[in-house]
Amino acid sequence: MNRLALALLAAAPILAHAADPTPAQRAAAARLTAEKAAACVAVQPFYWELGDATQPLVGGKAGEGAPERRTEMAIASASKWVYAAFAAERRQGQFSAEDVKLLHFQSGYTYFHICRPNQSVAACQASLLNGRGRKNPATENRFDYNGGHLQQHAITMGLGAFGPEALGIAVRQTLAPVLGNDWSFSYTQAQPAGGGVTSAADYSRLLRAMMTGQLQLGALLGQHAVCTNPQVCPNEAVKTPVPETEAWHYSLGHWVEDDPQVGDGAFSSAGAFGFYPWISADKRLYGILARDARQAPETEDPALKPGAASVACGRLIRAAWRDGEPRH
Repeated sequence: MNRLALALLAAAPILAHAADPTPAQRAAAARLTAEKAAACVAVQPFYWELGDATQPLVGGKAGEGAPERRTEMAIASASKWVYAAFAAERRQGQFSAEDVKLLHFQSGYTYFHICRPNQSVAACQASLLNGRGRKNPATENRFDYNGGHLQQHAITMGLGAFGPEALGIAVRQTLAPVLGNDWSFSYTQAQPAGGGVTSAADYSRLLRAMMTGQLQLGALLGQHAVCTNPQVCPNEAVKTPVPETEAWHYSLGHWVEDDPQVGDGAFSSAGAFGFYPWISADKRLYGILARDARQAPETEDPALKPGAASVACGRLIRAAWRDGEPRH
């Protein structure tokens, strides 16, 4: 073999290694994206963080007046993932067919709107505002994004008499053996699907515990996922908050971002106020974009609502980390 060939062989591993971004390059790309990408500037101020199964790796505040890592805020539908993790612990990782139907939002309990601050889980579900807890035959066995499914699931779990404080205690006590007694999570209403309050720091503990498999739901991420886009599967789906230009699936209290065109398979649970937690498809990376945009201007465009807008930014941040290239 001549010297040129030997030189090329020797250089090949070095070139391959050089093509793989370093952690510092990944972090810099993610930070630039969070601070400068148009989709991220549009949702500032926010706190953001990326990490692996053991620790945060990079993060910070983006925009003037951004929250801190430990700032507690209303997380709206990001509460669903917390509740699903709680339910999986209570069921020791073995969900019944009824559990799955409720956690997939296919149960037909879709007349639900909202709970009053001091109502119990069952009183809220049974109120006139929420259809007196009746099923809607037109939505049963079809995906319909509505809080009534988890309201009913909490009743089946024996939590019907619990108000916001007792519901929060039940969730914390069940998850404490894994997340710690100092893990902070509470409810403003006894509404498992949307009443949660926590911080990015505390939510990140939940994500890491799912990634390591310490929480039962970690092994169930993406399981039994159902079609959610009425444009794609009109016989299987009624309503989705995801812009109908994208086709995601829904698993047990969480989304699977597997749109054929733009999805990367991440598991997530974006909230209506913009709090967006996710775990990568390979369970090696988690991320949080934390903000409370309850004062955001009203819009009918699903892509501009705070939850979807946070997804657009968060998706860019994790792509920037993945290949070490900032997004604009």
